[in-house]
Amino acid sequence: MDLELLIDLHKEGERQGPGSTELTSIAINMASLTKCNQRLQILDVGVGTGASTLQLAKSLNAEILAIDLSTVFLKILGEKARSQGLSEKISTRACSMDDLPFSEDNFDVIWAEGSIYNMGFSNGVEYLKRFLKPSGIMAVSEVIWLTTDRPAEIDEFWQNEYPEIASPSRKIGILEEQGFVLKGYFPFPKSAWWDNYYQPLQGRCDEFLSKYQSEAAKQLIAAVNMEIELYEKYYCYYSYGFFIAQKV
Repeated sequence: MDLELLIDLHKEGERQGPGSTELTSIAINMASLTKCNQRLQILDVGVGTGASTLQLAKSLNAEILAIDLSTVFLKILGEKARSQGLSEKISTRACSMDDLPFSEDNFDVIWAEGSIYNMGFSNGVEYLKRFLKPSGIMAVSEVIWLTTDRPAEIDEFWQNEYPEIASPSRKIGILEEQGFVLKGYFPFPKSAWWDNYYQPLQGRCDEFLSKYQSEAAKQLIAAVNMEIELYEKYYCYYSYGFFIAQKV
């Protein structure tokens, strides 16, 4: 898939995946981060245009390093941070989340909303934990099954799209195997997908196709529409889950 097209389609969105400020706040509270007396060092991974980053900055006494592969997304985040008076709390760096230029045991918190799938959940947790201080917090959102049985159509879609989709208990088991203790978990409601992600995304599709009339652009929008149709049909079978865990 053309990465430049994908970035251009998503850059005007407040979010590049399911979520909400309320859900980020719930995760912050589950992690007990507001009770911390020291200034937290937070690595926010795969931030897109920074919805989670901005909420972390508003809520916490923290220095936040926001990373993403896209300089376009990071520029937008920087502009938002300046307009909201949060620039002193947020810095950005363009880099790949699987090749981080940091020393080990460097951060109090690693935050990854909707991004760890790029590495796969198990590999992502194992890799990112090395940059987390002892007793540090890892907070990740990840696609999950909500049921043990589901229709073949949606099962096949996700097995092709992301074979690591699994039950919440399996994700928790991976965290425990990697040396974490669970502090909290909750699934996303439908509004986090529909109201905050899919509806705004649908609203940009016509303008996007007017701008780009290539076959690659048409294929991208077709894939988006298929994903949305599947969600409308099968939303009771899967969602995202937020997992908050502490490094032992």
